[in-house]
Amino acid sequence: MSVLTPIDPDLWSNDPEPHLMAGKLPTGEVVFPMPQGDAAQGVEPYKLARQGTLWSWTSQDFLPKAPYEGPGSGDGEGPPDFVPYLIGYVELPGEVIVESRIVDASLADLKLGMPVEFCIVPFNDKNTTFAFRPIPQAAESAT
Repeated sequence: MSVLTPIDPDLWSNDPEPHLMAGKLPTGEVVFPMPQGDAAQGVEPYKLARQGTLWSWTSQDFLPKAPYEGPGSGDGEGPPDFVPYLIGYVELPGEVIVESRIVDASLADLKLGMPVEFCIVPFNDKNTTFAFRPIPQAAESAT
């Protein structure tokens, strides 16, 4: 099996414990993702917190339109190969709300304000992407 590469090499840091990379505007506002090109002028790279809380969520139950390149979207593939997945908004307090895949949970597991943590997961057979997953200790103590 080949080594998977990040879907975008600028989305997260290359630290032993990676962080999503945002931008801090001259006004102090944090934006995600980090702006590129002319929009990045005066914007400082900013490492987001690795943990936050689940603000909202849903299940993606049908094949997304292009430019989606996950399961079910390749040549000769179609909806039979598609696997529904969870998407949520994660609040990183004092920073920003990030839209992300939610992994290692079912729809029934998710709760408003649930603590979650950043992780890197496979996206397709070539790339990795970021996601958030419930923090195991927090999930156990919430029940």
